[in-house]
Amino acid sequence: QVQLVESGGGLGQAGGSLRLSCRASGRAFDTYTVGWFRQAPGSEREFVAAILSTGGSTRYADSAKGRFTISRDNAKNTVSLQMNSLKPEDTAVYYCARARYGMGLSPDPTAYAYWGQGTQVTVSS
Repeated sequence: QVQLVESGGGLGQAGGSLRLSCRASGRAFDTYTVGWFRQAPGSEREFVAAILSTGGSTRYADSAKGRFTISRDNAKNTVSLQMNSLKPEDTAVYYCARARYGMGLSPDPTAYAYWGQGTQVTVSS
């Protein structure tokens, strides 16, 4: 049974920072890519960032490049998303997800088999 639990969301100010964490249960966490997605009201779920199983490679959406950093600690079954220089348009529910085996750094939500419940991030101007 794989479970993903996000934490760290909340209210941030434009220009400020927030750090999200995703803790996973289940075996072989270090075998899979993990990604972060977000969904704003009335919008489709969109890719934010992903990190390979070893942490050796990452991928970011254009909106996240230069501001967000994804990292992982396989010893703790945890993936984090450090969000800096926040903007009001970053407001959304943020989800972490574990990819299906062999999906690389796919930005496609259908490449991910397990999802957390999401954590709300609200950025005020």
